Amino acid sequence: MISEPAPIEVHAWEQCDAWLGVSAPENTRDGADIPAERTSALEKAYRDARSGLNEDTPSVMCWYPTPALAQDAGMTLPAFADFLYGSCLIDWNSMHKRISGHAQLLDEAEEVRIVGDETDLRLSVAGRRADVDAGTGNMPGGEFFVCPVETSAEGTIAFTEFPAMLGGREIRGIRLRFAEGRIVDASADSEEDVLIETLDTDEGARRIGELGIGCNPGIDRYMRNVYFDEKMNGTIHLALGDGEFLGGANVSAIHWDIVKDLRFGGRIELDGKVVQENGVWVA
Repeated sequence: MISEPAPIEVHAWEQCDAWLGVSAPENTRDGADIPAERTSALEKAYRDARSGLNEDTPSVMCWYPTPALAQDAGMTLPAFADFLYGSCLIDWNSMHKRISGHAQLLDEAEEVRIVGDETDLRLSVAGRRADVDAGTGNMPGGEFFVCPVETSAEGTIAFTEFPAMLGGREIRGIRLRFAEGRIVDASADSEEDVLIETLDTDEGARRIGELGIGCNPGIDRYMRNVYFDEKMNGTIHLALGDGEFLGGANVSAIHWDIVKDLRFGGRIELDGKVVQENGVWVA
């Protein structure tokens, strides 16, 4: 299946000096009835088109508070607006300094171990370098992230705290088992067929393209919006699929972020040393 991006959008990406995206959805479930195969084809087409955007081009993605976003978060519109602005209007210089210290620990390590409910996963980050988003990429920012060695993931992870969002669908209770970097067993409590179809998008869809660690203290609850949820203080997220734009080698049409809560019994180890426990940094 071949999809082509709109030529007017391709022209804009090729000619722009800067890119600013403002998302204000009226219905966050738009696209939920589109088969995963078609969604993946569209993502691949637009991924290739966007690759023409120069890496040095300033860009930022932000959100405008709408009733649809507030409803997903289980909040009134005024409460959601306060929450959104509270997660954005913070001291980004101070946050960058703090997050950079955590990222340096990752840069100095060779192995990351993530332990939590139904979870014991090891990843190699040897030779990889973490990037920090403290209000410089997405808004809200508040994370640092790295592309693990593509063949290194070993063990299991269960995303049972929050549903994963994909194309307007909620997929609950995702459980994954990795061997030699690849997902060899996958299940979900709901929409399992969508999970499997997405993992079968291409060869790279069953590998990890990103390990991210949320650090924004203004985000302390699940919003059903991964742009917020992945920044939640005390969580990690794995992105299945493409990691090439983060300096990795894995190529895929998908880059799907799924959030794991470590605030209640979870921990992160670097080379065998506990650096975060119950969502709190101890090193």
